[in-house]
Amino acid sequence: MYEGLDLNVTWFVLIGVLLTGYAILDGFDLGVGSLHLLIKNDIDRRIALNSIGPFWDGNEVWLVTGGGALFAAFPDVYATFASGFYLAVMLILMVIIFRAVAIEFRSKVESATWRKAWDIAFSISSIMIGLLFGIALGNVIIGIPVGADKEAYMSFFDLLNPYAILVGITTVALFMMHGAIFLVMKTEGDLQKLVRGWVNNTIIFFVICYVTTTMATLIYVPQMASVLKSHPEYFLIAILNMLAIANIPREIFHGREFRAFLSSAFSILALLALFAIGIFPNLLSSTIAPEYSLNIYNASSSRTTLEVMFTMALIGIPFVLSYTISIYWIFRGKVKLDNTSY
Repeated sequence: MYEGLDLNVTWFVLIGVLLTGYAILDGFDLGVGSLHLLIKNDIDRRIALNSIGPFWDGNEVWLVTGGGALFAAFPDVYATFASGFYLAVMLILMVIIFRAVAIEFRSKVESATWRKAWDIAFSISSIMIGLLFGIALGNVIIGIPVGADKEAYMSFFDLLNPYAILVGITTVALFMMHGAIFLVMKTEGDLQKLVRGWVNNTIIFFVICYVTTTMATLIYVPQMASVLKSHPEYFLIAILNMLAIANIPREIFHGREFRAFLSSAFSILALLALFAIGIFPNLLSSTIAPEYSLNIYNASSSRTTLEVMFTMALIGIPFVLSYTISIYWIFRGKVKLDNTSY
C-alpha cells in the first residue's frame, strides 16, 4: 500500500500542518487574551471574549490531534520530549486548563471584582501558553542533550536559556499581532478604533523580536541557516514572510481586515515552514552527539502503522476541515452581545 510514498516524510509534513493549524487558529485566541487587560470597559471586554467564544475550544483540537499523531508516528520523539520537557508540558496543560476555566467562569457571578480576577487569569494564562510553547520551540531549534538511550538529560531550568526565552517572547509578540488583527476584524465602533491603534504597535514589537531572534539564530544556531545556503530557493519563504508582515498595515489602513488577517496567518505559516526546513530530517537534535539525534527514520513507528494512520488521516481530515470551515462561516461577521454571550 502507498508504494513509492515516503511515509516518514509524509507524516513529518502532516504533523507540521496540524501544529501550524493550531498556531494560526489558537494563535489569535491567545493574542486576544494577551491584549485583554488593555481593554478597560467591561462591555468591550465581553465583546473581545465573545469574538473568540465560538472558536477557542475547537481550535485546541488541532493541538490534541498533532500531539496524537506525533505519539503514533514517532513514539520515541514523543517519549523523549514528554520526559525531557515534563515540567514544561505540565505547566502548559495547567495554563490551558486555567485559561478555559477563566473564560467559562468569568460571567457566572455579577461582580466587578470577580470578573476582574478572571480577566487577569485569562490574560496571564494566554501569555504563558505562548511563552511556554515558544520556549519549547527554541530548545528544539538549539537542540537538547539526548543520549544513546534516547533519554533527555536536562532539567526544567536548562530549558530557560536566553535563546529559548527570546523565541518565547517572539512567539508572544507574534500572537499579539495576530490577535489584534482578529479583533479589528470582529469588532466595530470605538472598540475597533482602539484596537486598530494597537496593530502597528504589535507589528513593531514582533518585528523587533523577529529580527533579534533571527540574528541570534544565525550566530548561535548556524545549522539552521546552512540549509538556506545549500538550497537558496527556500530563502523565498523568508522574503514572502517579510512581505506578508509589511502588507498588514497597508490592508488595515484600507479597511481590509480579512486580508490583513490572512497576511498574519501566512507569516505564521512561513515561520514554521522555515523552522521545519531547518531541522529536517531531525525532530530532536542531540547536543551530546549528532548520531543520537532522533529523526523521522530512527524514531518512527513501523511502516504498517504509518500506512494505517495515513489511511485514517485521508478519511478524517476532510471531516475536520469541513467542521472548521463551517464554524467560521456560521460565526462570521461582527460580534453582537446577547443573553447567550459570555
